[in-house]
Formats: sequence, structure tokens, C-alpha cells
Amino acid sequence: MYLTDSDLQAIWLTVRLAVTVTLILLLIGTPVAWWLARSRAWWKGPIGAVVALPLVLPPSVLGFYLLLAMGPNGPAGHLTQALGIGLLPFTFWGLVIASVFYSLPFMVQPLQTAFEAIGERPLEAAATLRASPLNAFFTVAVPLALPGFLTAGILTFAHTVGEFGVVLMIGGNIPGVTRVVSVQIYDHVEAVEYVQAHRLSAVMLVFSFLVLLALYAWKPDTRKRG
Repeated sequence: MYLTDSDLQAIWLTVRLAVTVTLILLLIGTPVAWWLARSRAWWKGPIGAVVALPLVLPPSVLGFYLLLAMGPNGPAGHLTQALGIGLLPFTFWGLVIASVFYSLPFMVQPLQTAFEAIGERPLEAAATLRASPLNAFFTVAVPLALPGFLTAGILTFAHTVGEFGVVLMIGGNIPGVTRVVSVQIYDHVEAVEYVQAHRLSAVMLVFSFLVLLALYAWKPDTRKRG
């Protein structure tokens, strides 16, 4: 199976994007998930709904509003231009920001579930040993929630790799800059290059299977609990 140079370039860009988004969402999604798991505030519901919105919102809708926000007349666009960064649409970092929004629930929801499963007793025991809340989080909560971190990381990475609508709206189709694997496959199909599309799609099919295999391999066995 031979891939073209443009295919390999798209694969490398996609991996780079997925790794960057996953690391950013680990930093952003962890405190959000912890707050959602622990808070009893009335605004927990609305914030949880906002986090989960990309699960039901069409990618083109999210991409459209992000394009407006980061465009020359949008608030984010005004800010980036004032900072001398320029406009983010049709750049790699524009893809990163769009993917962070679109993949947010795939990071937050598994972590929230893992944090909720810990319960209060381990944290109360840490408090009796005079552990600060921050120390208890890193020494108790994080180790106990490790399967959730693994699940969240795998799902976020895989979801970012498979994005199409959002990345096409924000990034367009610039070789080496914003042309990721999903867009590359679309280009092959539009050009009636079915052999190339099949080869690249087969790579993604194998990748998706391996991701699911890893996810189920790391999933803890709960049958003996109770």
C-alpha cells in the first residue's frame, strides 16, 4: 500500500493537530470536569449543557460561528489582530482552537464520570491526614481516575483525527497547513481518485479499530465489583 507525499503530509498534520488538541484539553478539561463532578451550584446544569453541545450541534454550525468570531469583524479576530497575531482562520492554530471546542465533551465527560466514581471517602481520608485540597487532588483523585484520563485522552485524540466539517469550515484546504486526512480523502473522492482514497481510508479504518481496541483493553473490568 503506497501513499502519496500529500497523503503523508496530511497524516503528519492530523497527528500533530490531534496531539496538540489532546494536550490542551487535558489542561482545560481536567479542572472543568472536576468542578462539574464536585459542584452543586445551580449553574452546573447550564455549563454541563454548553460543554456537551458539540455532541448534538452540527459541525458546520459550530464552524460557522467560530469563523465569524475569529474573522476580521469578530471579537476574537479583533483581539488577535490587536495582539499582532493576525487572523486565525485558515491557519493551523485556527484548527487547534476549533478542534478544542469540538472535542471538549470527549475529554470532559469521561473525566467527570471518573471523578464522580471516586466518591467522598478517599478525599475525606486525605483531609484527615492534613492534605490540602490541591495535594489530595493530585495524590488521591488523579491516580484513582487514571482509567478516566486514559479513556478521555484516547477518545479526544481519535475524535480530533476524524473531524471534517469543523476543520473544513475553519481551515479550508491548504496543503501542509490545514489539509488534514479527512479533507485529503474528500479531495481524492472529488477528483475521482478512488484508489488513493481507498488507501488512505484503509489507513484510517485500521487506526480507528486500534483506537477502539486500546480503549476496551484499558477499560476496567467492573463485573467483579459490587
